[in-house]
Amino acid sequence: MEYLTLSQLNTLVSTAIKQSFPETYWLMAETSDVRYNTNGHCYLEFIEKRASDNSIIAKARGYIWNNTFQLLKPYFEQQTGQNFVSGLKVLVKAGIDFHPVYGYGLSVYDIDPAYTLGDMQQQRQKILQQLEQEGVLSLNKELEMPSIPQRIAVITSPTAAGYEDFLDHLQKNPTGFVFYPHLFPAIMQGEQTEQSIISALDKIYTLREQFDVAIIIRGGGATSDLASFDTYNLAVNVAQFPLPVITGIGHERDDTVLDFVAHHRAKTPTAVADYLIDCLEDVYAELSQCQSGVLNASYRMLNKANEKLQQFSHYLPQLVGNKIEQQQSNLQSIRNHLLLSQKQRMQREILKLQAKEAFFKMSSPQYILSKGYSITMKNGKAVKSAQSLCAGDTIETLLSEGKISSTVL
Repeated sequence: MEYLTLSQLNTLVSTAIKQSFPETYWLMAETSDVRYNTNGHCYLEFIEKRASDNSIIAKARGYIWNNTFQLLKPYFEQQTGQNFVSGLKVLVKAGIDFHPVYGYGLSVYDIDPAYTLGDMQQQRQKILQQLEQEGVLSLNKELEMPSIPQRIAVITSPTAAGYEDFLDHLQKNPTGFVFYPHLFPAIMQGEQTEQSIISALDKIYTLREQFDVAIIIRGGGATSDLASFDTYNLAVNVAQFPLPVITGIGHERDDTVLDFVAHHRAKTPTAVADYLIDCLEDVYAELSQCQSGVLNASYRMLNKANEKLQQFSHYLPQLVGNKIEQQQSNLQSIRNHLLLSQKQRMQREILKLQAKEAFFKMSSPQYILSKGYSITMKNGKAVKSAQSLCAGDTIETLLSEGKISSTVL
């Protein structure tokens, strides 16, 4: 009995597929399970869903090799403005492959971003790219939002339900903040929308010192109505406007060119009101926090000062008593020192007097005579030299006890 191995069979199938489908084909599908590996390859699944119940009716394994993916991915993301991820409707150029181990798969060689974008989205991207090249795309976003945006220039239709919702939501804010909205009427649907909004912006520009922000709002509507907010002229006016512009066009899922260039984008008019209320609440919370901080710091300082005063009043008598005792001790020490110094000085003076007395005593004639000396006197004067005497002179010799009279021979 003849038989084939599994690998032989898969090889035959692979050869047959290559022979039957030698070319590449443009394929419309949705991406699923997109993942990248460390080698730079992209692996994914292509699926097709039934429109009625969104169930999957076809699936195929796909892969984009590194050398191709490194070119397609940045190109696709640059053109579409979104990452290459699961859930995208794509138009890819793929070749059919059957690997003996991994089975059936599609090898991607090219991708058409225009299919993913659609005509409307592609036009939006062109406008955004032009604004970026001109250097005005982010000008309005770079403006500083006033911390207290209360003076509001409102561009919308006076009959729009979104305008009434905005005013009601703004005026009934739970904190009770006061706002000052001023309406600049404009047409918000149809061919005249662009020029009508630009005219309203021009009017606000002449009164710009009277307002903190400008807002552009409208209620919900068909997606096709958004085309009026995707024009270059409207976008460039908003991008270069000197006041922060806030948009609330009223579409949850769709972004317009106007939303991209505005300072802040909210989904609905009431969401714009919430944003303005939040701005004031942030300032109020910050001021409240500062107030609490000042009060707490003041209380802490007062309590600390009070504790010090109490401690001081408690220890003051003791401190004063200790100080008095210390001063008394110092005075006693000084008194003792003075008395001692005085006594020592008197003793020194007595010693000096005694020394002088002894000196004078030892210098007296009586003291000298008591030591066995004598004094020879002539005519009441001491004889200091024998040559001063002549024969026949009468002299007296004074002794310690008595005197002797003599005649010089």
